[in-house]
Amino acid sequence: MLKLRNLLKYWLPPLAWMCLIFSASADTQSYQHTTSLFEPLLHRMFPMMSQAHIELIHHLFRKVGHLTEYALLALLLWRAIRQPQKNERRPWRWDEAGLSLAIIFLYAASDELHQVFVALRTALVSDVIIDTTGGAIGLLLLWSIGKILKHW
Repeated sequence: MLKLRNLLKYWLPPLAWMCLIFSASADTQSYQHTTSLFEPLLHRMFPMMSQAHIELIHHLFRKVGHLTEYALLALLLWRAIRQPQKNERRPWRWDEAGLSLAIIFLYAASDELHQVFVALRTALVSDVIIDTTGGAIGLLLLWSIGKILKHW
C-alpha cells in the first residue's frame, strides 16, 4: 500500500502535467486562441506598436511558454525519479537530472510527432530543442538554488 501511495505521490503530478501538454498540443486552434487574447491586449497597451512587432512578441511569448511548461515538467520528473524521503538530505545526483532531461527530450519529440497528425498544427524540430532547453534550465535553476541554500 505504501508503494502505491508513493507511486501516486511522485508520479501522478508529472503524468498529469504530460496529459495537459498533450491535450494542448491536440488543440487545432491554439495559435488562434492566444492570438485572439494576447494581440488585442498588446494593441491596447501599446497602440503605436506595429503589427509586425506585436506578432514577434506573441511568437516569443509562445516560445517562453514552451520553455516554462517543460521546465516545470523537468522538476516534476526529477522529483519522481529522486523520490526524497521525509527530512532526507541527499547530495545532488546528475544521473537523476540526466534521466529527467532524457525523458523531457523523448516526450518533446513525441509531442511534436503527435502534432503531425493534428490538423492546422506543424511539428518543428526547433520546438523539441526549445522544450529540452526549458527542461535543462529548470534543472539548472533547481541545482543552483539547492547550492545556494546548501541542500547539496
